[in-house]
Amino acid sequence: MDRETESLKAFVGIKRTNEYLEQVVKNDVKCHGLNITEFAVLELLYNKGEQPIQKVKERILIASSSTTYVIDKLCGKSLVKRRQDTVDKRISFASLTDKGTELMEEIFPLHAAKIKEVFNVLEDHELEVLRTALKKVSAGV
Repeated sequence: MDRETESLKAFVGIKRTNEYLEQVVKNDVKCHGLNITEFAVLELLYNKGEQPIQKVKERILIASSSTTYVIDKLCGKSLVKRRQDTVDKRISFASLTDKGTELMEEIFPLHAAKIKEVFNVLEDHELEVLRTALKKVSAGV
């Protein structure tokens, strides 16, 4: 096996798979009036609860100014609310509003089912191996 060639093929495969998955998610959330980034913020807040906006930026991997813009848009849609830290005024938190929670309770199970459907081409052990391998690569191990 030529390790360099196989590594490059794996890289291309991951990139193509990522593009495919992004398109699946984009189509999935578009019917709810959301884009992928907005959904990513809502999903994070739905699954992890209130988060410092800095943590939101780190978790969804977008620029700080873009994070502010996306959260502003979600606040404008009454899906997210902001709260300033009472001790350190430089820190703001984001959380779902009741409307945001209701929306995510409605659409997240459908989204999870869609993602499960995409991965149904893999056997259980293949899915586990893929997840473990991707975790190793992303951790730099």
